[in-house]
Amino acid sequence: MTIQILAFAQARDIFGFSEKTVECDPADTPRTLLQRLQVSDDLTFIRIALDQEYRDWDTAIGTAKELALIPPVSGG
Repeated sequence: MTIQILAFAQARDIFGFSEKTVECDPADTPRTLLQRLQVSDDLTFIRIALDQEYRDWDTAIGTAKELALIPPVSGG
C-alpha cells in the first residue's frame, strides 16, 4: 500500500519535501516509516496525524492514506 506524507513549516525543511508518496505496510508506524527515509534529526517536537487525527509516533498506520508532520506553531 502507499501513504502520502505531508510536511508543514520547519518539517518541510527537515525532510526536504512538502508532499511525498511512499510504500508502506499497515503494521508500520510513523516512526519506522520516517526512519526508512533516513532522517537523523530529533523529531520528538513534531506532532503527527494519520488521516487528520493526532496519533502517537508508535501507532500502526493501518489503513491510513495520509501522514501529516506538524511542527509546533506560535501565533501573535
